Amino acid sequence: MTAAATGGVLVIGYGNALRTDDGVGPAVAERLADDPRLRGVDVRAAHQLTPELAFDASGASLLVLVDAAADLPAGEVTVRRLDAGAVAGDVMTHHLDPAGLVGLARELWGTAPPVVIVSVGVSSLELGDTLTPDVEKAIPRAADAVAAIIEEHGRA
Repeated sequence: MTAAATGGVLVIGYGNALRTDDGVGPAVAERLADDPRLRGVDVRAAHQLTPELAFDASGASLLVLVDAAADLPAGEVTVRRLDAGAVAGDVMTHHLDPAGLVGLARELWGTAPPVVIVSVGVSSLELGDTLTPDVEKAIPRAADAVAAIIEEHGRA
């Protein structure tokens, strides 16, 4: 049984690893998978947010999403909470945005966790399977941000 299914924390790093820096979300998730600070946390790497993730999200006490952001300077890491009332996105597709994922969880299972989004600014979204140097250097900072969010959640 996953941590999310038992009311634990769910971390999803998502993005397309074949689009250069868009792969930063899965890269951060891979780094966090063996991080002792996240013992007991359900950490996943995904290509995109899909409707199938809504079930696990509905059972989590906290959902942390890690993704690339084209509107930030390359390598900059930001943290923001998703507005609890935000429910957007087209839930009739094969992929969702964060608000659509939470909205689907709430619609189908009657509950959705608080959501924190960790974004990493990108330099390139061109075809390629390696991160640019600025984004590669941001992985430890993004991982630390996720660990701090989870630590704070545990104290709440």
